[in-house]
Amino acid sequence: MSIKRRIALVLMLGLIVSMFAGCGGSENKIVVGSKNFTENIILGEIMAQLIEAKTNLQVERKLNMGGTLVNFNALKKGDIDLYPDYTGTGLVAILKKEVINDPETVYNIVQEEYNKQFELKWLKPFGLNNTYAIAVPRKLAEERGLQKISDLKGKEGDLILGAEQEFFNRPDGYSGLVETYGLNFKDTKAMDTGLKYQAAGNGDVQVIDAFATDGQLIKYDMVILQDDRQFFPPYYAAPVIRMDTLEKYPELEEVLNQLGGKISDEEMQQLNYQVEVEGKDYEAVAHDFLVKEGLISD
Repeated sequence: MSIKRRIALVLMLGLIVSMFAGCGGSENKIVVGSKNFTENIILGEIMAQLIEAKTNLQVERKLNMGGTLVNFNALKKGDIDLYPDYTGTGLVAILKKEVINDPETVYNIVQEEYNKQFELKWLKPFGLNNTYAIAVPRKLAEERGLQKISDLKGKEGDLILGAEQEFFNRPDGYSGLVETYGLNFKDTKAMDTGLKYQAAGNGDVQVIDAFATDGQLIKYDMVILQDDRQFFPPYYAAPVIRMDTLEKYPELEEVLNQLGGKISDEEMQQLNYQVEVEGKDYEAVAHDFLVKEGLISD
């Protein structure tokens, strides 16, 4: 056999071996994605660590990928197997349906339509509802007896509301809020998210829009007023997974459903706070949460 033929044979055998090795390595691999903000990254990491602890599957992380459409399209194409999303986002951004305020109805719709249209499944919600909220400094809430948004009526005439410009543009934002609750603030100020909390902290504004699980609420000692007229739509977080992935690895549903109802709004605030304010690694925060809940061992 000539030297050239020997070299060609060796290269071909090497290629075949590498192909089989590649197939074997990816056979039992799950790819977990997430959006590009702290909370979603933490939730993605929690799912990844739980899968690693409770199954024999390898987990590849594609966290901090981008926004809703980036993750959703990656899931549809099979570039990832699952990621955490929000029921309200699925209803409005993906299914293009009108806002619905009842959480159970929203979940049932996204569950049915994702299954039918995309062969995707929503698993049990984590428990947290990352919806819009109205927040005030704790001191103001105590001084004026504010527990619900409706408590603001008649007490808001000297108060300034600060929010992002988007909040003033959305139908489920400022205009709908004041109409639903009959509010008339002294003034409003459009500002970036970071400045909004600072402004509330130094008294430039007294009322702000927030997301219910913001870690900054803890830093600035803000309290959320109960949305007693259910104005804001529900955004309950849950794992969304490919149906063919579940068919291949049916144990994943039982494993991930152990997270169902485990993460309240307040718990998520704390997890976000640990990463955003205290500077902890999201991997460590996710690990500590799972240990605390008894879902993995330390």
